[in-house]
Amino acid sequence: MRYQNTYVNLDTRLYHEQPPASLDNPRAGHFNTQVAQQLGWTTNEDLMTNWIEILGGQYVPADFKPLAMAYAGHQFGQWAGQLGDGRGLLMAQVLDNDGQPQDLHLKGAGLTPYSRMGDGRAVLRSTIREYLCGHALTQLGIPSSNALGFVVSDTRVRRERIEAGAALMRVADSHIRLGHVEWIASFAPDVLGEFTDYMIDTYYPECRDSDVPVLAFLTAVVKRTAHMIADWQLIGFAHGVMNTDNLSITGSTLDFGPFGFMERFNPAWINNHSDHTGRYAYQNQPAIGHWNLNVWLPHFMRLDGVTRETLADCLAPYEATFMQHYQQGLCRKLGLPHQRESLSLAFEWLTLLEDNLLDYTNSFRALLGLIAPEDHPYEQKLLATMTTELSSDAQQIWQDWSTRYLASIEQLPLAQAINDMQTTNPVYILRNSMAQRAITAAEQGQFEEVDRVFRLLANPYSVQDIANDLDTSAPAPDTPQVPISCSS
Repeated sequence: MRYQNTYVNLDTRLYHEQPPASLDNPRAGHFNTQVAQQLGWTTNEDLMTNWIEILGGQYVPADFKPLAMAYAGHQFGQWAGQLGDGRGLLMAQVLDNDGQPQDLHLKGAGLTPYSRMGDGRAVLRSTIREYLCGHALTQLGIPSSNALGFVVSDTRVRRERIEAGAALMRVADSHIRLGHVEWIASFAPDVLGEFTDYMIDTYYPECRDSDVPVLAFLTAVVKRTAHMIADWQLIGFAHGVMNTDNLSITGSTLDFGPFGFMERFNPAWINNHSDHTGRYAYQNQPAIGHWNLNVWLPHFMRLDGVTRETLADCLAPYEATFMQHYQQGLCRKLGLPHQRESLSLAFEWLTLLEDNLLDYTNSFRALLGLIAPEDHPYEQKLLATMTTELSSDAQQIWQDWSTRYLASIEQLPLAQAINDMQTTNPVYILRNSMAQRAITAAEQGQFEEVDRVFRLLANPYSVQDIANDLDTSAPAPDTPQVPISCSS
């Protein structure tokens, strides 16, 4: 691997150097060969031979520089003060095969100075969920952390019950969060200039060509964040805990806790059982992204050339960027061009889904069975299932809508419409029931289901032989989607 351990050269107040605390008898859970190849991990005999010991905290390669990052944040809209890596360590920074920076971050690595009341560990249940979700989002084409692999151990960890301790080697283009700047503003304001230069030079070097690089950098972060959240909305993903310490400066999905993928379409869906007010409900994610950036940006007023007015200019593109990306994506999911008539059909379609609590993923995919039934037998079955769930009144609405939709499709090159729909509407998402079946088997020492789901999610836009009916089955319409605990 090509190491580029630069974070360790920053002001020492920003981190604490320490090795991981080893797990007892770590054993292989799953290994992501694709990520390993992209990192150059597979060409290093030492890393390949000892990957279980590395993830288990028993062995630290010579070129690793493990450290825990300090950061702060706003949690559920309230200032939470100092936070930081309470159970994770930035083990190394590398350049991947494309020359892009990647962080290797070991989650479940033991206590750090930032652990607060935690125990520094991760449990198998949440480790599998994060491992599969990072993989799923990456294969869906959404910027996200991914993972090299995970291990399970004999270390016992207490949550609501005693569970098996595990560790995950998370891989992300950056682990710097909005909360890093919030920490600096409160506890080390003299470092802000140096740290901002580091963020620009490492992750946004193109901004150096701007007249005021810091403003170009801030605008780029705003736009990337808007794109990421639009991607979430389009695929039906709810992060669940969009605190400022859980948003990356690179616009990549980070920190999987009580996440979920939409099944029955309900924009007001709350997937975090601790979110009593619905702050982080699916429909609120775009507004929360704006709120977080609005809290983050004023800290840069300490720097030359940054004023309240110029910061307003940096934030201004957020809404337009989000709306354009979301609306273009929504039209593509229907195979239609981005224009007013298409958007009208799209929002009528979403209303039909919501009013009848139809499955979000299956319903979009089913439209291929409407426009080209001969070539899409799987989607024909989805369409038949969907229409049988409609009431008599809804049947009439569907007939009217589908007639107008087909009339629009007939005016377009059919091959292009089908291609757009096939590449934006997945067959498979990580449903909670899928993840739970994999977890249940893994807790009994059987990881075959983790591997099957992993392989299934590797090609989410194609129908696969290894799938079963449970992989695409929506819960009954009167079954509420279960919120997920933050406990991990």
